[in-house]
Amino acid sequence: AGRGSPRRNDQGMLRGRQGSRSRTWLFGYGSLVSPISLAATIGRDPGNGVHIAHVAGFGRRWNYGSKVLRGDWVHEGRKVVGGLVVSLGIAAAKDEACNGVVFDVNDDELAALDWRERDYERIDVTASTNVDVDRFDGQVQLYVPRPSAIERYERARDEGCAAIRQSYWTLVEEAFASLGGHHSEWYARTPAPDIPITDIRLHPLD
Repeated sequence: AGRGSPRRNDQGMLRGRQGSRSRTWLFGYGSLVSPISLAATIGRDPGNGVHIAHVAGFGRRWNYGSKVLRGDWVHEGRKVVGGLVVSLGIAAAKDEACNGVVFDVNDDELAALDWRERDYERIDVTASTNVDVDRFDGQVQLYVPRPSAIERYERARDEGCAAIRQSYWTLVEEAFASLGGHHSEWYARTPAPDIPITDIRLHPLD
């Protein structure tokens, strides 16, 4: 597998589908593993610009409290109105590694993703990334929940008004199953959430 550090390739280095220096590589570990979800944001089919990868020193966590997604649901007979929608995040974890995919985007697509993930912070994980191609030379970034997003999740969890959308849960499960091999099992090792997974009627804040 290719490391993120610079390596030459006689056929040219893999920077992006068109070899453009203006393109950015991102590592997806949740819904961005799904080509459908990714395409809905960047406005195109990512096609063969997606490669299986993993990042060392990080672990997936159900710890992202959305800045904008709220919704209503009923769980175990209790109705929640205007509850917080929680999604996957990632955390530094010395003895773990997180599987997913890398994909390249242009500046406009990156801006759209930054807006979608607007209470995450993009960090560079090039040195920790292994990509399943013979040669890879790209700077890889991933989205990490900001402290405010984690605090939002923890507060809502403790108040009993946080949940995960069933549709999101299914989307991510199916995305990892589509990677084949052991990737679905690897994803299944994500620590179980400590909030309900349920059908949610969304009413975003903006």
